[in-house]
Amino acid sequence: IFYYIYGVLHKPEYREKYAANLRRSLPRIPFYDEFWKYSEAGKKLANLHVNYEEQPEYPLTKIEAPGKALDWRVEKMKYIKSDADTLAIKYNDFLTLAGIPCEVKEYKLGNRSALDWLIDQYQIKTDKRSGITNDPNREDEPDYIVKLIGKIVYVSLETMKIVKNL
Repeated sequence: IFYYIYGVLHKPEYREKYAANLRRSLPRIPFYDEFWKYSEAGKKLANLHVNYEEQPEYPLTKIEAPGKALDWRVEKMKYIKSDADTLAIKYNDFLTLAGIPCEVKEYKLGNRSALDWLIDQYQIKTDKRSGITNDPNREDEPDYIVKLIGKIVYVSLETMKIVKNL
């Protein structure tokens, strides 16, 4: 039943039809004749979303700046111009990640895509009140964030494949 509900909550027609209700009250879950179809889709989606760090990485094109030393540290990422079918992320002065399909932007967490959320959250920030600095870089795994971006791209694309079949 949990997987059925998770599948239904991802159905595009359901989200569109009940968008106003979902903003102001708890969701009401209809019963569809294809219970097992939604349950299987929900199970696949739950596995993708809960175990996102164990998913394979999407093969990103890593463009290294010539003459710069290898650097995995991220300060603040941003999208840069790419061709019409793909996105690119300026990771830092040394590395640009390219070849990201535009479809990744279709998978939304609230009002923004999972990749947008990752780019916004995985940056060095200092809290103004406390002065505490949040640094997402990992000394024990310097390329963690690059790998995570590849995994989030994979999860987003796989999620949209499943959702389009609902």
